[in-house]
This record gives sequence, C-alpha cells and structure tokens, in this order.
Amino acid sequence: MKILFSERAEKELESADHSLRKLFIKHAEKIALMPLRKHMRFGMPFNVEKVTKQARIVYHIEKNICYILHCFKTHKEYERWYKSFK
Repeated sequence: MKILFSERAEKELESADHSLRKLFIKHAEKIALMPLRKHMRFGMPFNVEKVTKQARIVYHIEKNICYILHCFKTHKEYERWYKSFK
C-alpha cells in the first residue's frame, strides 16, 4: 500500500523532534502493512493510530493509498481537532 502525507501532516512532522518523527514514520509503515485499525466515532471517515501515550496519527484509506492527514504530538492537539467535528 502506498503512503501519502498531507501538507499539514508534513508540517506537523517537521515541527516534531527527531525521535517522535521516527515513530510517526514507523507507524505509518505499520499502517500500510496492516491497514484498518481503530475507526473514529460519530461517522467520521477517518482512522486513528496511537503512536505514543500522547501522539496520534489520523489517516484515511482509499483503494490502495493510505492518506496520513495529521500527526498530532499531544493528546490535547488531537482532542481539539476531534471536538471540532461534534
């Protein structure tokens, strides 16, 4: 499966420290091998993967492409984004 990072996800990756960036990339590769993980609630068409206790990757899969939409460094950033859909 092919992995594509959105512009926003790339910016979020650039602002992360080196060790966290490595974890994000490692988890993106893991998602490509074993796709569908936890699906988000409230009918949102996204999936979410825990990277660390705080960090999250939000992604969407279409056909044979995995689109990484966000790479949140903290749970607070993720919750702020998540609550904007309620």
